[in-house]
Amino acid sequence: MTAGNQLRISQVGLRGVVGRGLEASHVIDFASAFGTFLEGAGPVVLGRDPRASGTMMREGVVAALLATGHDVLDLGIVSTPVLQHAIRARDAAGGISIGASHNAAEWNALKFFAARGTYLSTAEASELLDIYNLRKFHFREYRELGTLRHDHTALDPYLDELADFYDMTALGKLKAVVDCCNGTSSLILRRMRERFGLNLILINEQIEGVSFAHEPAINPRTVSLQLAPLVAPLGADAGFLFDIDSDRVAIATERGDAVSEEMVLPMLADYLLPRGFGKLVITNLSTTALIDEIAARHNGKLIRVPVGRQASMDALATYRPEQISIAGEGTGAVMMPQFRFVYDGIASMLAVLSLRLERGLPLSEIVSGYPRYSILKGEVPLVAHRIPHLLMELQRTYSDGVADVRDGLRVAWPGRWFHVRVSQTEPLVRVICEQRGDPPTALFEALMEQVRSMA
Repeated sequence: MTAGNQLRISQVGLRGVVGRGLEASHVIDFASAFGTFLEGAGPVVLGRDPRASGTMMREGVVAALLATGHDVLDLGIVSTPVLQHAIRARDAAGGISIGASHNAAEWNALKFFAARGTYLSTAEASELLDIYNLRKFHFREYRELGTLRHDHTALDPYLDELADFYDMTALGKLKAVVDCCNGTSSLILRRMRERFGLNLILINEQIEGVSFAHEPAINPRTVSLQLAPLVAPLGADAGFLFDIDSDRVAIATERGDAVSEEMVLPMLADYLLPRGFGKLVITNLSTTALIDEIAARHNGKLIRVPVGRQASMDALATYRPEQISIAGEGTGAVMMPQFRFVYDGIASMLAVLSLRLERGLPLSEIVSGYPRYSILKGEVPLVAHRIPHLLMELQRTYSDGVADVRDGLRVAWPGRWFHVRVSQTEPLVRVICEQRGDPPTALFEALMEQVRSMA
């Protein structure tokens, strides 16, 4: 981490505040490393979200990929799920998505994908990072440079894949209000409305690169800002909010109540597990314990892994696809086998609406029918380098619980747990604490105080 903690380079990739950490040289070097890393004759598929810095970063990425001998297929402004679909459909060597998802407009990032359209495994990400750090780039001579092509036809094949699984005609009976947060979801949802006649009311749908209508975070507070108050007056059956990249989604009920982002994965597991697509549910150590109950209800098996998409991809690769029902995080990001394990907020929205249609109950009743878990989330800026000592102290303090040290420290008791870890994408220490029933306020406040004193 460099430049006043405004740049983060790790196995996850490259992420930072443009001009105050993330510079053009970082973009060119990382893209050159990816071009050197990639094998195969297919093109590299490129897409970006609408952030103002995306054009600058696109130019650097294109130059680096062409210089390393790869043809580039530029999809323009598209969501990452659409890009991942295009990688598979076009037999590409890999892909790069330019966009910072739930971060504010001044942030941007590079996300890398393998030929199968999935995030890199831990081994692949480590190799890429080694090439970047060693600056061992394989630039080609002028006769071997790649070529650049533009393709703006990726959206409809992606929608075809959604329509193969969901009954779009039946879903047209429901009305939903959607907060696009000035991001890529507006492009997708407008086209869905045109093609399938879905009853979608879009707000904050204008593509914007400098100043979003509000923070693009996926949490109840953000849902409550503009989306939730509109759902009941407009007579909608549900409300949905997307981040800029459309890979995460949050929910509001027909009554205008914001639903915790932690509910997305349990609801979709409850929808998919009975359908026999598999019995394994993969999630991380920071996700609500409600998912344990949902998996058990359907005779499923829950597998918890460290936080981060590399860990999830490694876990997915351990099992056959037909064994897995669903994978995801407590952030509103969910992967389904029907869509080749891509984090896709649009697919998740359609699954929630399908669950609502199948149950024949208002969304508020479906949500209230699950056991009540109360989760508290906090974050502390990472300044000092005393994290190992902090985690050891926490483990001593809470030695009566079951400890898991695979990713920071998670300690669990019957009906209660906490997780303290350093973020992979931001200079923060994250503190998450959950309890069945009422919020674990005293435990959470004690944890936050201890973390602040040492982080």
